[in-house]
Amino acid sequence: MERYRCSDRGSATVWSVGAIAVLCVVFGVVLGLGQAVATRHRAAGGADMAALAAADHWAEGTTAACAQADRVARAQGTRLTRCVVVGDVSDVSVESGTGPFTAEVRARAGPATLPTKDACNAPQRGAGLSHLRLRRVGAPSPHAPALTRPPTPAPPSAAP
Repeated sequence: MERYRCSDRGSATVWSVGAIAVLCVVFGVVLGLGQAVATRHRAAGGADMAALAAADHWAEGTTAACAQADRVARAQGTRLTRCVVVGDVSDVSVESGTGPFTAEVRARAGPATLPTKDACNAPQRGAGLSHLRLRRVGAPSPHAPALTRPPTPAPPSAAP
């Protein structure tokens, strides 16, 4: 009669299946995070565009401006959840995604203002959106120091 010995036979298969399962879970988490980031970016783009559209149509009234913002938000694949127009400044909230991957972003837009009080330097109201600026709520203050890149050196010119 043969005695059974303690062996490791088949343990590599078990370890391989375990490693594959862990890699599948990690892959699923990475896909989920990618979906969440894409949804957030879609909502941010939709909010920016909707705020600019509402601010560009403020003279037509709040209803018309918000209707234009809603059309733009839908064209971006998002949903307008809030629209307020006070004077020539619009404040909108836009939602994107469904289920656990829902993102809501708020954006404001209005006329660009210059830091000087000189009337000659007042912003010019041009055609289209050229006179509007966008400031996402929660963005750094426009008075914060700007981050700039160091200048790139010019490539050496080839001597003839």
